[in-house]
Amino acid sequence: MAKNTRQTGSGCETTAALFLEGQNYVILERNYRCRRGEIDIIARDGSCLVFAEVKYRHSGAAGDPLEAVDRRKQKRICYTALWYLKAKNIDPEGPIRFDVIGMTDNDIIHIKNAFDFTFS
Repeated sequence: MAKNTRQTGSGCETTAALFLEGQNYVILERNYRCRRGEIDIIARDGSCLVFAEVKYRHSGAAGDPLEAVDRRKQKRICYTALWYLKAKNIDPEGPIRFDVIGMTDNDIIHIKNAFDFTFS
């Protein structure tokens, strides 16, 4: 029986979290949700707080997984990150980065600082 989308996404997020831990990141949250949206992984890379979006595509036929994080999705992630910062009383002027992890059946591509903290 084929996995559903949620199971596939959860598996990919686990793989991405393990990948980041292998790069010495400290995972703080997974699947952080609030009224504004969801962030797949929140982690620390040294002193930098990292908000990471994980995208999976079975093959290139469905498009590049990195292309799925469009401007609209970036804006939603930024608003959710701001909500997280306020909830955790973290200075939004501190070192913050937005990464995207694109996955296919054969590859993991990690784009550090994939987009800026933006609301437009």
